[in-house]
Amino acid sequence: MTGNVATGSGDAMMTDDAQWWRRAVVYQVYPRSFADSNGDGIGDLAGITSRVGYLRDLGVDAVWLSPFYPSALADGGYDVDDHRDVDRTLGTLDDVDDLVTALHDVGIRLVIDVVPNHTSDRHAWFREALADQPGSAARERYVFRDGTGADGSRPPSDWQSLFGGPAWTRVPDGQWYLHLFAPQQPDLDWSNHEVRDDFRRTLRFWADRGVDGFRVDVAHGLAKDLTEPFTPASDLPDPMLADGSHPYWDRDEVHDIYAEWRHLFNEYDPPRSAVAEASVHHTRRPRYASPDGLGQAFNFDLLAARWDPDDLRDAISTNVAQSTATGASLTWVLSNHDSVRHATRYGLPQDGDHDVGQEWLLSNGTTPALDRDLGRRRARAAVLLLLALPGSAYLYQGEELGLHEVGDLPRHVLQDPLATQSGGAQKGRDGCRVPLPWTREGPSLGFGDAPPHLPQPDWFVDASVAVQAADPHSTLRLYRDAIRCRRTLGDTDEMQWHDSTPDVLHFVRSGGWQAIANLGSTPIPVPDGTIVLTSAPLLDSLLPPDTAAWIIPNGS
Repeated sequence: MTGNVATGSGDAMMTDDAQWWRRAVVYQVYPRSFADSNGDGIGDLAGITSRVGYLRDLGVDAVWLSPFYPSALADGGYDVDDHRDVDRTLGTLDDVDDLVTALHDVGIRLVIDVVPNHTSDRHAWFREALADQPGSAARERYVFRDGTGADGSRPPSDWQSLFGGPAWTRVPDGQWYLHLFAPQQPDLDWSNHEVRDDFRRTLRFWADRGVDGFRVDVAHGLAKDLTEPFTPASDLPDPMLADGSHPYWDRDEVHDIYAEWRHLFNEYDPPRSAVAEASVHHTRRPRYASPDGLGQAFNFDLLAARWDPDDLRDAISTNVAQSTATGASLTWVLSNHDSVRHATRYGLPQDGDHDVGQEWLLSNGTTPALDRDLGRRRARAAVLLLLALPGSAYLYQGEELGLHEVGDLPRHVLQDPLATQSGGAQKGRDGCRVPLPWTREGPSLGFGDAPPHLPQPDWFVDASVAVQAADPHSTLRLYRDAIRCRRTLGDTDEMQWHDSTPDVLHFVRSGGWQAIANLGSTPIPVPDGTIVLTSAPLLDSLLPPDTAAWIIPNGS
């Protein structure tokens, strides 16, 4: 059957379990695009609170909230003016308290994004640094350096920003400051104890308000070797090497910072959780996820994998083996606010190792041709694989509706610095950040009472929550059933691959329940047992291509 399984109550059960995050289903909310409560076209905290019932019915254990801090939105809110306040377009601190209470009342925890690598250029500290002299205490919180050349008119190094262009910007008195991202995001100097002390105050500020955990942005970037002369860009080592030799990515000393944070987190009962966004070699990831550090770190291997049995099997096997060897918790993710939605990735040609999703965006979503139905079918199968794996699963808002990337946004509405800094060479990440469709009607399909800050395409109507909630075979209903069924079946760290044909992924979990996905081109027999959930209907009792199923032993 498809999307029909009785598993009891949909409410998550919030307990005092200190290890809740090891097996949680976490739902990422991008606040500006979730729900608009005041009709200004921008999502807000009160809008999220108004939809807590939806999150309860979905069955998630926690909500991860992307940045909601005061910001000029040079980078979607990751340019933070004040790490201990709320952007007034999104609400107030009272609204945070209301959201915490509403979520906790239905058994859902709250994880918030923290952005420690940099501030915005409007932050009080940076304004103070600009007003002060070179060498001052205010400047030492950031990475200011003199320029090179006879008159200091060249930057201290030829390092490049991740958003394009130089990683250094000159200020009126002639010095330069480092920004590994946009110029509006000056990097903090984490060798400065004032920086470290102040950010611990930030963590405590939110933990004291009832926040249950933290997602740490650019967790691998805080510690830097700023010894001069700087290494030329052409001689920089591969940032994905496993030796910690890069001057500003994944240095060993970053873990001294997280040891301090862990001491703080453990002062709470239950301890506050944390998950690292750390783009590092997979052998380096467990240290971020150690009990003495943040406790958990994202693996993005499934997000990067093609719809290919070898790619997916390798990604799963590598991470499970690493978890077994190190004791680090497992995390799985298919989409997030930084990536092309996986329903679209899977509907594009899967040949080659290039980023076909990004290429598709650059063609305004026209070339290569997107097979929407195929992509959605594969995405439905993928979530059954994801939720059957041991560990925690991170979902991105809208994937439960089977949403595709909005690849044809007009260039004049784009907000992402990947688009603006590259002069249009990249389309950016706005296509996965378009406000959600809740109803079939209205100026923003139920998102709010005004046109949304990014335009919704016409096809959003049939993907809306209202349409899918009434359809027992919809993607929304599949997600609800799978999350509840997962909780009923249990989730230990045990997993064993089952011998199968090359185009089939088939594994067994504790208690004997199985997950199987057919990635081939012909239907296959279903293993013996009781089928509790499939991503698409069986075909003459066979599992069709691009379809997954969960099976429990007969009599269970």
